Amino acid sequence: MDVLVALPIVLPLLAGALSLVFWRSHAAQRMLGVFGSLGLLVVSVLLLFATWDHGHLVMEMGDWPAPFGIVLVSDMLAAIMVVLTGIIGLATAVYSLSGVSVRHERYGYYPLFHLLLAGVNGAFLTGDIFNLYVWFEVMLVASFALLILGGERAQMEGAIKYVTLNLLSSALFLSAIGLLYGLTGTLNMADIAVKLAEVEDTGLVTVIAMLFMVAFGIKAAAFPFFFWLPASYHTPKVAVSALFAGLLTKVGVYALFRVFTLIFNHDVGYTHEILLWIAMLTMLTGVLGAAAQFEFRRILSFHIVSQIGYMILGLALFTPLAIVGGVFYIMHHIIVKANLFLISGLTYQLKGSHELKQLGGLYRSNPMLAVFFMVPALSLAGLPPLSGFFAKFIIIRAGIEAEAWLAVAVALVVGLLTLYSMVKIWNEVFWKAQPEGVAHAQPASGPLIWMWLPIIGLALMTVMIGLYGQPIFEMAERSAEQLLDTSGYIEAVLGAGYVEALQESRR
Repeated sequence: MDVLVALPIVLPLLAGALSLVFWRSHAAQRMLGVFGSLGLLVVSVLLLFATWDHGHLVMEMGDWPAPFGIVLVSDMLAAIMVVLTGIIGLATAVYSLSGVSVRHERYGYYPLFHLLLAGVNGAFLTGDIFNLYVWFEVMLVASFALLILGGERAQMEGAIKYVTLNLLSSALFLSAIGLLYGLTGTLNMADIAVKLAEVEDTGLVTVIAMLFMVAFGIKAAAFPFFFWLPASYHTPKVAVSALFAGLLTKVGVYALFRVFTLIFNHDVGYTHEILLWIAMLTMLTGVLGAAAQFEFRRILSFHIVSQIGYMILGLALFTPLAIVGGVFYIMHHIIVKANLFLISGLTYQLKGSHELKQLGGLYRSNPMLAVFFMVPALSLAGLPPLSGFFAKFIIIRAGIEAEAWLAVAVALVVGLLTLYSMVKIWNEVFWKAQPEGVAHAQPASGPLIWMWLPIIGLALMTVMIGLYGQPIFEMAERSAEQLLDTSGYIEAVLGAGYVEALQESRR
């Protein structure tokens, strides 16, 4: 059973290695992309069910017991994130059959694609703070290479901003790890949680917490370090943009949830108050930036920023219902945002532009696409009965219960402005008449059915979460219980005997 924890990392690495072996065969690489992602989804679902049954699954690498060896840990939050990675990976792989050209495949698209999925899953499953840094660097290498794939000028400009801020984040992250190791003498996150609770210098602990907050805030594109995202996410191939939009910033959000529940919970009144202001400012700046844009993918990129604010708000409020809302919001947003980017790519194939002023008439020429755009668009804005409504409802209700009135007001206003952006896209792309002679359909590298299938699938998932959201809510609720009661995580990793022996030795 423990081996199941490693499979979501091993399978993408194996698929990536085989893609290199079949470098000259584009057909083989495409098959590996689809079936490797399908295999990842299958094992991730099995891992989710096993984690639901057992609470926590732990694998000790090389049979070295924690805290001396490296461990992989699956709790409900990690298992949910791995399943979402499998869903978005499969959707992107199928979409890439038509959405990625042979020229880009020759640059190593599929090996990099699998490496990115392995890095994302590694970050979700590691129980070691230094290995979290390692997996972040794996993601950075793979994402940077995917970002510049093709070597176009706009891609290079976006990649410079992307990698500069992320390297700064990595430097801060590594510095924080060094200080944390000097304070506790361990890198195992469960062991850090035990030993940090006994540290008397809480001021130093708070300083280290701030370093982690800034480092992960950059990774999550939170205020005020968000500007690298809208400067870069609209530049690569749409399949790459969708993969980034669905997964990359959520790894930063996941890291915030992990360390500010398990490790840094000593001064919630201070650290989480800062997170609350970050959440509100992230929501506002992201949605206002989107309102000023008239390029399809740049609007969606700014809305990634604004929606990250809702997730951080769930963590900042730090009540059981708020954590449930934060986890639920992550699940909803990954599916919806990736789908909107995929729809923007299909629009480009049909009309030849991402500029709203050059688009129009799609409601008449392709009403099916208009319908499938409305599903994730209205869900992003939070309209019932779609997934986004319940995600926002839980967060706002938690804010009301916590009497965080300003945060509630900001969340409601941002929801209305999000609806404005989605209506703007609808009006410009689908409703108004097509301008004369400004854009032309682009040739796809395969049948458009491969672009349609993931769009339809993700849209149906959005509807199903809205109509039958109880299982999703229960998974989020179980995640919140584990995040707020860290004793189960610590005992699963270290064993009850280790904790008792450590306490006895210090008496």
